[in-house]
Amino acid sequence: MSPLATEQLEGARERVRVFAQYDHAFEEKCDVVVVGSGPSGSVAAYELAAAGHDVILLEEGPPFTTRDFALDGNLSMTRTMREGGLRMTRGTTMPTMQAVALGGGSLVNSAICVRPPDSVFERWSSRYDLDRTDRANLDPHYDAIAEFLGIEPTPDAVQGKRNLLFREGCDALGIDSEPIARNVRNCRGSGECFTGCRNRAKQSMDVSYVPAVLAAGARVLTSVQVQEIRRSGRRVTGVSGQVVAPFSHGRASGRSHAFRIEAKAVVLAAGCTATPVLLQHSDDLANASGQVGRNLQFHPGVAVAGVFPEAIDSLFGATQGYQSLSFLDEGFKLETLWAPSPLLAIRFPGIGADLQARFAELPQIAIFDAIASANRSLGRVRKRFRSLEPVLEWRLHPDDVQILRRSLHVIAQIFFAAGARKILPGVGGIADVIHSVEDAAILDSSAVKPSGLVMGGNHVFCTTRMHGDPTRGVVDEDGRAHDLENLYIADTGIFPQCPSVNPMFTGMALARRQAQVLSERL
Repeated sequence: MSPLATEQLEGARERVRVFAQYDHAFEEKCDVVVVGSGPSGSVAAYELAAAGHDVILLEEGPPFTTRDFALDGNLSMTRTMREGGLRMTRGTTMPTMQAVALGGGSLVNSAICVRPPDSVFERWSSRYDLDRTDRANLDPHYDAIAEFLGIEPTPDAVQGKRNLLFREGCDALGIDSEPIARNVRNCRGSGECFTGCRNRAKQSMDVSYVPAVLAAGARVLTSVQVQEIRRSGRRVTGVSGQVVAPFSHGRASGRSHAFRIEAKAVVLAAGCTATPVLLQHSDDLANASGQVGRNLQFHPGVAVAGVFPEAIDSLFGATQGYQSLSFLDEGFKLETLWAPSPLLAIRFPGIGADLQARFAELPQIAIFDAIASANRSLGRVRKRFRSLEPVLEWRLHPDDVQILRRSLHVIAQIFFAAGARKILPGVGGIADVIHSVEDAAILDSSAVKPSGLVMGGNHVFCTTRMHGDPTRGVVDEDGRAHDLENLYIADTGIFPQCPSVNPMFTGMALARRQAQVLSERL
C-alpha cells in the first residue's frame, strides 16, 4: 500500500459508504464531486482533497477485498466488468471490457505504466491546437504519480520464463525490448492481475489513491449510479442518481434509494464509454460541438500462443512483464501476456480430444500480444433508451488491418527465435497451428482477413476529446468543457488520439494537471 500511516486510515475508513449503509434517499453538498474512482478520477479526487477542498468521490461498483478475488476468470468478469465482461462493438465485432468496482480498471488491469513518446504529443499538439500537452509539461505529473505508486520496471526475479522468452526472442532478432514499468510494490509474480491481486502488491486505486483521498478528508460513496448531471445556465450544479446493489450492473431491479449531490464543480471520470452516455442522458450536455460520443478509438489487440519443447512454469511470472516499443512508428506495441487458463483456452482450436491436447500443453505455452494504434479506425458511443449501457459502433479500417497482420508476423518471428516448436496464431481462415518461421509469413498477407482476426479492445479513447477549437472538441486543454464553466472531464475520453502505448499513466498525468487547475479556480 501507499506509505500512509495506519492511524490516518482508521478514521478514514468511516468515510467509505457501502450498499448496506443506504437506508433512505439522501442529499449531500461539497466543493467538487468526482464521478468514477478509476485511475483518473482517484488522482483528481486526491489532488483536490489534498489542496483542502471538500470532495466526494462516487463509484457505481462495490469495494473488493482479497476474499472477493478468485482465479475463476468467468466469475471475476461477471463481478467486476460491465455487462458481465461481454460488452461488444457493433460494425466490426470486438469485445471490450470496462470495470465497475472501487478502483475502476486498475483493479483488473496489468498495472502497466508507460509514457508515450514525444511524437505522440507532437501529433496531438499540431492537429488539435494544444499548446501545453507535451512531455515537458506532463513529465512532472508523471514523476509525481510514479513516486506515489512506486512505479518501477519489472525485475527479473518475478518475470518468470514466459516473459524472459520474449526478451530472448527479441535479442536473437536484434529487436529492442525492456521490462515493463508497473505500479506494483513487492510483486510475487503470481500472474493474477486480471482477477485481482490477492497479494495486494498491485497498487490499484483502491489500495493507493483512494486511501489517500480518504486520509485527505474526502468522502467516498460506492454503489451509487449517477444518472444525470444537473445544470443551471452555463454552470453545472451537481449530480443525481440512485443507489445500486453490487453485481446488479445498474439494472432497474437492483436500484433503490435516490440521491442528489450539490457541488461547485463536477469532474466526470466515468470512463470513455460511460461519460459520453451520461452527457447524452443529461439533455446532450457539453455538446455544442457535436463531438460527444464521436471519434471512438481503441487499441485493437491480437495475441499468439507459442508452444515450447519444455515446460516453462507459465503460471509463475508477472502478468505482463516485458514489452517492445521498437515498432511504435509502424503503429503497434508488443507485450507479453497472461490470463486465467479458461480465458486463454477460449482461443484454442479444436474440440474433443484435440482441445484436450491443447489443454495438456498449457505448461509449455507463452502468450505474446500486440496493440495497434488504430487511428483510422473510428466509431461512436450512443445512449440506449432508459439505460446507461452504451451502444458502441466501430469499424476496423483496412490500413489498420495491415498493421495487425504485420504485428502477428513479428510476434511469430519472436516466438521461433526464442525456441518455440510451434505457434497457435488464433486467426480464422488459416492453419490452426504453424510449425516454422517460413510458414508464419502467411500472417503478413491477404490470407488474414479482417473477419478472421480475433481482437480485444480494452483501451478506449477520444469520445470527449480535447481540442483548442471549441467547435471541434468537447473540452479544452485543462479538461474543462468548452460549453460550461465548471464541468471537467478526466478520463481517456479526452485523449485527442490513440496514445500508442497503454493509456492509464497518461490519463492520470492529465487528471493531476486538471485537478491543480480546477483547485486554483474554486
